[in-house]
Amino acid sequence: MEATTTAAPFSSFVTSRQNLSSSPCSLLLSRKKVNLKFKSPRSLSVRASSSTSDSVVTLLDYGAGNVRSIRNALRHLGFTIKDVKTPGDILNADRLIFPGVGAFAPAMDVLNETGMGEALCTYLENDRPFLGICLGLQLLFDSSEENGPVKGLGVIPGTVGRFDSSAGIRVPHIGWNALQVGKDSEILDDVGSRHVYFVHSYRAIPSNENKDWISSTCHYGESFISSIRRGNVHAVQFHPEKSGEVGLSVLRRFLNPKSPPKQKPMEGKASKLAKRVIACLDVRTNDKGDLVVTKGDQYDVREQSNENEVRNLGKPVDLARQYYKDGADEISFLNITGFRDFPLGDLPMIQVLRYTSENVFVPLTVGGGIRDFTDATGRYYSSLEVAAEYFRSGADKISIGSDAVYAAEEFIKSGVKTGKSSLEQISRVYGNQAVVVSIDPRRVYVNHPDDVPYKVIKVTNPGPNGEEYAWYQCTVSGGREGRPIGAYELAKAVEELGAGEILLNCIDCDGQGKGFDTDLVKLISDSVGIPVIASSGAGTPEHFSEVFETTNASAALAAGIFHRKEVPIQSVKEHLLEKSIEVRM
Repeated sequence: MEATTTAAPFSSFVTSRQNLSSSPCSLLLSRKKVNLKFKSPRSLSVRASSSTSDSVVTLLDYGAGNVRSIRNALRHLGFTIKDVKTPGDILNADRLIFPGVGAFAPAMDVLNETGMGEALCTYLENDRPFLGICLGLQLLFDSSEENGPVKGLGVIPGTVGRFDSSAGIRVPHIGWNALQVGKDSEILDDVGSRHVYFVHSYRAIPSNENKDWISSTCHYGESFISSIRRGNVHAVQFHPEKSGEVGLSVLRRFLNPKSPPKQKPMEGKASKLAKRVIACLDVRTNDKGDLVVTKGDQYDVREQSNENEVRNLGKPVDLARQYYKDGADEISFLNITGFRDFPLGDLPMIQVLRYTSENVFVPLTVGGGIRDFTDATGRYYSSLEVAAEYFRSGADKISIGSDAVYAAEEFIKSGVKTGKSSLEQISRVYGNQAVVVSIDPRRVYVNHPDDVPYKVIKVTNPGPNGEEYAWYQCTVSGGREGRPIGAYELAKAVEELGAGEILLNCIDCDGQGKGFDTDLVKLISDSVGIPVIASSGAGTPEHFSEVFETTNASAALAAGIFHRKEVPIQSVKEHLLEKSIEVRM
């Protein structure tokens, strides 16, 4: 077994860019060939390993994003992992998994510069057992439009392009969607009509040239390729390691292709993209120094008692595991006291991610002070270094709060994207689907829309003095400081800067249990083309159906009602099904 903290074999990106004149597989693969088996003109050769084991999986980890989850899923299924360190490790693999995470161009840079791309093509042409995941599927195609055009491995005909948002869909495609499985998919045989988890902005489209590769498609505004198979070569656009028990079944079928099929596929009624129910855990140290899950009342996390102690609602790892079992579609951690002076020194939170990802196979988001910083010795750390540590500790998405507000203010003022903000840096390397911006606004009532230079709406419930209008002032530092920017202006700016999702909180509704601020959620979800998560105020299952029926929110998040066991996650989902709102069950 590998050590608990495994360093990435290829941890640094190179900056060169390949053009479209050649690719690692261009001399190896011919479009006239029906299959992949033919002799390579290169000097690379495949030789049998002298120490093969049925329980060993070779992992091509090129050093970007969260691969801890796939490692943990493989361990969970009883397999040992061997990391690729040289091209020869690829050639000698008995089964190879490529969990591509991040952006297309940096990944191709690494494959080209290390010789891994050529070795991978040789491995594929010999029809060896292979599973590509997400970007690991996209890299097999001729090219990608992401920061491009950029040449891919050229194994499968076609160009990977961005989803067309003009069709009314939100990009990135984030969430649990249904598959249309074709014949002889093999590794999808146990999926049935169940949802699997996607998170991506780019996709490959079926065509006459690649139709023989396609084993399943998914519909999101249009039909796109969700998996391919030819011989022993498989790849999936979704994340099996983040798709719960359904995803584990996909991995199990790949690792044990000769295992007997189940009596029948898993039962389910998946037909389209589901609305997500997210459990949020606010994590901080209490007065005794213990790391606990707490919950605020309009962001005040202390009990209203003589002791005035921090509200303790449980241990973060234990609660996250329970919510996974209860059916939460995602788990979000917000470190509300850490990261302030030395983000990489906040070891307890890193450990929370590592331990949680061992047994929780749905997406994990972490937020709290992720930014560029300089420590007490004068050493500078970029936000990329901070984000990389959290990705490699188990996070799938990074949530940025205050730093995104400052970046948006500068962008609105100058109209220039500097590329230097944490939001822009992380989005550029890991893809915008890996970046969530957390907005913490407070409602400010006004008598007339022209009273302030921000987006003003007519509110459903008038203010304390009968005001019919309000704007939403954004805050930083956990709601303690108001900023001269509205939630509408911030949302539009961060989308332009590279955010892939918005977590929309509301200080006025936090901890009140009276429902989400649907005025605010509708304002923002109607104004941006990226998914919006409604947060703050849930008290009953009906509040979830209300926000989904009256706004364009893609997900709804709750904390206190789950922590205090007032409303089980399963009850929320059953209620949504009764309201004909599709959810993952």
